[in-house]
Amino acid sequence: MIGGGEGSLIGPVHRMAARLDGICELVSGAFSSNPEISRLTGTREALNEARIYDRWQEMITTESTLPEEVRPHFITIATPNHLHYSPAKMALEAGFHVICDKPLCLSVSEALDLHETVERTGKLFCLTHNYTGYPMVKAARNMVLAGEIGKARKVIVQYLQGWLASPLERTGNRQAEWRSDPARAGIAGAMADIGTHAFNLAEYVTGEEVVSLSAKLNSAVPGRILDDDGTVSLTFGNNISGTLLASQAATGEENNLSIRIYGESGALIWRQMEPNTLTRLRPDAPAQVIRTGASFAGSGLPASMHTRLPAGHPEGFIEAFGNLYRNFALHIIAVNDGQKPDPVADYPGINEGVRGMKFLEAVVSSSRNGSVTIKL
Repeated sequence: MIGGGEGSLIGPVHRMAARLDGICELVSGAFSSNPEISRLTGTREALNEARIYDRWQEMITTESTLPEEVRPHFITIATPNHLHYSPAKMALEAGFHVICDKPLCLSVSEALDLHETVERTGKLFCLTHNYTGYPMVKAARNMVLAGEIGKARKVIVQYLQGWLASPLERTGNRQAEWRSDPARAGIAGAMADIGTHAFNLAEYVTGEEVVSLSAKLNSAVPGRILDDDGTVSLTFGNNISGTLLASQAATGEENNLSIRIYGESGALIWRQMEPNTLTRLRPDAPAQVIRTGASFAGSGLPASMHTRLPAGHPEGFIEAFGNLYRNFALHIIAVNDGQKPDPVADYPGINEGVRGMKFLEAVVSSSRNGSVTIKL
């Protein structure tokens, strides 16, 4: 693991998710640019002292020379955005598969270079759009692609948070500091941090790519450089219209991610704060509530394969994140055994990373130029 040291939000999530199914084991790490924090984290994770590193470059170089039986299969990158590209490229070229936090990098040009590197090295790549790991998100995608709500017409996706409704970055909060700093976060703030999740979720569930968009970004908190709020009008392939809302200045909100897909003969609604429930609307029947773990029509194999517990036992964020790690590990195992991976065990990859960067650059450009429509 690169990054994710003491004080990190996402590092412990990665480690819990990776271990959830007993398939993955953490064996080495460069957990922070501060060597003391890296050593502290590695010690608390009970790692061999020789495999706790002060610098990620040293870790990749040294670990790549180890014998096959102890050499890591993949490297996880759990760093701020500006430290995605270089570690990912070096890890791939050193022969490691890679799991990387989103957004993929800082620009489309970097994204395309990483895409070329993945293709050239033949290594596997997972981008942690973990919300696609929820069973009811899998069910919604399965139902849309099967035509169970007819042709999709309208998509409304939103991700609303309130934790940056005040200038938290000026109080010493590390998570707020880097997300508000263009040097570390990149060209966008909330739209990069959570808007990319909403964008990926919309494309995943509908099975359609956005072909054009117009956007308006806003900094609701005075003095904040990057956006903390934004609205995007989307046009998908197959003549589907959509709206995306992303805000970290929505006072009082927690992690209100939701998606609604309206089709010719019905609709589907999923909310991350009630992740075990998928609601199906029809014009001629009462609303149908589909629950994780239940054998209701529409849930199907993609949902059941990503469910660990009997119906009624809550499964949430860590489990969805764990599904990405499990599916990625199963893919590596299948490739090593010369087998074809199970297509149901899917995960976001390098293509989704490129799509996310194209989305961000288009959103920023559109907003700067008066919400003009831009093609992706």
